[in-house]
Amino acid sequence: MTITPVTTSAPPTRRSPLDFVRGFLTGAVIGSSLAALVVGVVVERVPLFVAGLVVPVVYGLLILLAGAPKRAREAAVVPRTALAMIEERRATGGDTSDVPVRFDLTVAPDDGPAYRVVFVQDVNLVDLPDYRPGGILVVRYPPDRPWQVKIVKRPTPEWEDRAATARIDSAPGPALAAAPPETSAVGCVTLLALLLAAAAVVFLFRAELFGPDPAERPPAPAGPTASATSSTTVVSVGSGTVSLGPGQSMLDEGALRRAVDGLTGGEEKRRALTVVVQDRQLTVVFAPTGSQALGFDPGALPYSRVPALVREARTTLGVRAPQTWQLTAERLTGALTLRIGVTGADGAAVLEADGDGTVVRRIPAH
Repeated sequence: MTITPVTTSAPPTRRSPLDFVRGFLTGAVIGSSLAALVVGVVVERVPLFVAGLVVPVVYGLLILLAGAPKRAREAAVVPRTALAMIEERRATGGDTSDVPVRFDLTVAPDDGPAYRVVFVQDVNLVDLPDYRPGGILVVRYPPDRPWQVKIVKRPTPEWEDRAATARIDSAPGPALAAAPPETSAVGCVTLLALLLAAAAVVFLFRAELFGPDPAERPPAPAGPTASATSSTTVVSVGSGTVSLGPGQSMLDEGALRRAVDGLTGGEEKRRALTVVVQDRQLTVVFAPTGSQALGFDPGALPYSRVPALVREARTTLGVRAPQTWQLTAERLTGALTLRIGVTGADGAAVLEADGDGTVVRRIPAH
């Protein structure tokens, strides 16, 4: 029996609106997840990093569940059986008794035109000589997916007899190797969604990604005085506090000295037991009036060294993305000591300096 193939062109592939929606969602999930992973690491946001891991997993599960009815319908389709001729076969490797073999077949259905198909199927090494070019095989495939061809290794006696007496002419290419590829329009939608989603994540966290470091703020040309309207000064018998307004810092040039002078100035300089400096606040605890044995002269602080010491504490002690800093000056016993504490996501660190602003001790973050 001779089977002469008749070739026909495949109908063009059409995409439904659902394909474009699925492509857009896929691109959005990929773009936002990748951006969340990168941004979460840079800004040290653990929830954002975890979201970058969880969202694609949840989306994959939803796609899996949504495709379950389709897979069930495909599994219920009764496959077709047909004869096929081996045009070419080539073992592609393998270290076991079953090796993957790439087959190029001409499939000749009983109720349709013959076509070429390329696929890979595992074959035992003992059976490999039975699959020679020009040999006739019995194959099976779903009618709606003719490229998913599988060789029937133990066909029924009827199909064995047909394969033994049949002759099939070669069908011209091109050979089917997989499902029809997605159209370029769906790919463009997916790529566009990926870029938009990634840009949206970066835009939401732009302040933390590109914001300036307060410790590296350029000095102001003319800092405010303690009595300026943009600051608040509160003085009591035992202590005094200066709070700066928005946009100002005790690290601005001359700001700390002016704030201290505003609290301790007058006809008689007052001695201090403790001076505590934060970014926008100064607190001085005074020694009892008339006591020259206790405390220290706050005018003797190394004001010019304070910004550099704070910057060094923030950048060299292992605290990434430092959130707060505090300088404490005191002389409990012996010489004057400056202690700068820095806190952040990695813990706390301390830098100590003497009365001249020379670093004498570093305690990095653990």
